[in-house]
Amino acid sequence: MKLKAIFALAAAALALPVAGADPALAQGEQFYPALVYRTGAYAPNGIPFANGIADYLALVNERDGGVNGVKFVIEECEFGYATDKGVECYERLKGKGSTGAAVITPLSTGVTFALTEKAPIDKIPLLTMGYGRSESADGSVFTWNFPLLGTYWSAADILIQHVAKKGSLKGKKIVLVYHDSPYGKEPIPVLQDHAKTYGYTFEAIPVTSPGVEQKAVWLQIRQGRPDYVFLWGWGVMNSTSIKEAAAVNYPRDKMYGVWWSGAEPDVLPAGDGSKGYNALALHPAGTVYEVHKDVLKYLHERGKGARREDVGSVLYNRGLINAMLVVEAIRTAQGKFGNKPMTGEQTRWGFENLNLTAARIKDLGMDGLVSPIKVSCADHEGARKARIHQWDGKQWVYTTEWIEADTKYLRPKMEAAAKAYAEEKKITPRDCSKPQS
Repeated sequence: MKLKAIFALAAAALALPVAGADPALAQGEQFYPALVYRTGAYAPNGIPFANGIADYLALVNERDGGVNGVKFVIEECEFGYATDKGVECYERLKGKGSTGAAVITPLSTGVTFALTEKAPIDKIPLLTMGYGRSESADGSVFTWNFPLLGTYWSAADILIQHVAKKGSLKGKKIVLVYHDSPYGKEPIPVLQDHAKTYGYTFEAIPVTSPGVEQKAVWLQIRQGRPDYVFLWGWGVMNSTSIKEAAAVNYPRDKMYGVWWSGAEPDVLPAGDGSKGYNALALHPAGTVYEVHKDVLKYLHERGKGARREDVGSVLYNRGLINAMLVVEAIRTAQGKFGNKPMTGEQTRWGFENLNLTAARIKDLGMDGLVSPIKVSCADHEGARKARIHQWDGKQWVYTTEWIEADTKYLRPKMEAAAKAYAEEKKITPRDCSKPQS
């Protein structure tokens, strides 16, 4: 997709309805600050995610009358995936509403890094589902970070497990093509570690944002002919990588993207050149779930929803799940603090005591869409598994069952990194063996 078309697409999506009147004046309502990117090179990926969040919170308002009577008020702040602007959005929105921001979902690892030291001061939890600092899964040190459902270290480990099942990796070569940012660099330590264990040669090739110039990268790959290419891209970088792979005739079935490189905007621009491309999947695409029926019934059939064509796409569904986690954390917190708008500190307690069982997920209309998750003081990741899906030219098709990350390997590595961070920042880790208030 050309950049001019991307900008036009993003501009068309700006008609997203915002709940309530002035969020700064909202009383008795739960303020939700949404950091979004609906314009620029990252818009094709940012728009459906933002729309999934907006639709789910609107659904809770319309269908349920809010969470125990508390409705959501949403205010978006456009930051274009730029870390400095993301921090500006955070500062602008954090104090709004009757209780201030109850949670921030930055959808940017760079912004997450920048806010990790601010969140404890402002007492606002960071929901970074499937991204952010991998060591922040250690809740004893990172009290305010919640990388629910999977970190990048978990993702890298799962990918290595998968390709290792195809045959010995000894003597093989794996190349990581990554977004040159904190996001893209996250899997490198795990992939380097596993290279020693499995005996493969590892090379990491950075791509400068936004990633539309990659010819030199793929000429290098054509010459080296690695056995596998892992793609840690975002926005137009992903579709560009797939196009360039096709141009140099690198087999797309030897390419594996992380879950942020496995959505429709990543494969559609390359047409038939995307066939066979693989990526991790935290959850499925599609609209066969009860929650989608409700979204269509209560919102889109009444002219209240966001962009209809996004419903059921990978990133729209991820937005739905993110918003559901916010709602359920607030609901959990209300069980302790009362049915009223929650503060960031109260919502943090809700996240840390979140226990989404299969039965509860079914009640939410998300049976099959999201896995059970149980969070604790020590474990802010809660679940760490994914499947591989492959693009067949028209849709994503699962090619594996669930693969769970190796906690015996990852937990000590994560704890060591968290300990080093605590020492650097002079943080006293919590004793998670004791009850937390």
